[in-house]
Amino acid sequence: MLAKITVADYMAKRLVTLTKDNNVIDAIKKLLDHKITCAPVIDSKGHLIGMFSEKDGMKAFLESIYNQGMSGKVSEYMTTDTVKIDAQASIVDLAEKFQQSSVRSFPVFQEGELVGVISRVDVLRAFVTI
Repeated sequence: MLAKITVADYMAKRLVTLTKDNNVIDAIKKLLDHKITCAPVIDSKGHLIGMFSEKDGMKAFLESIYNQGMSGKVSEYMTTDTVKIDAQASIVDLAEKFQQSSVRSFPVFQEGELVGVISRVDVLRAFVTI
């Protein structure tokens, strides 16, 4: 039964996005305000150029300690090598990807367009609601 459930069934569809020029402190506040672990970073045309995660925020935090000041742009800390997940992929296949990765959330695409984000918590939600 789980094999028939798709990523689209459980992904977050209302995206909180950032741009590469966002101030890193504002980006961290956005993650905290929305209680999310990452946000897609998009260009002016809405195309994904990276992901900014709590781990990236941690890197910015540590660099601010070493450099005695907090500043910088999302582009300096975001992850650009992202794994893209198809919206129609099986939630079971996705669980296997999560098991093999330290990444906590992936961007979701349908027909080449960013349509959502799926996290480990979303996969667990699918597991307990069947």
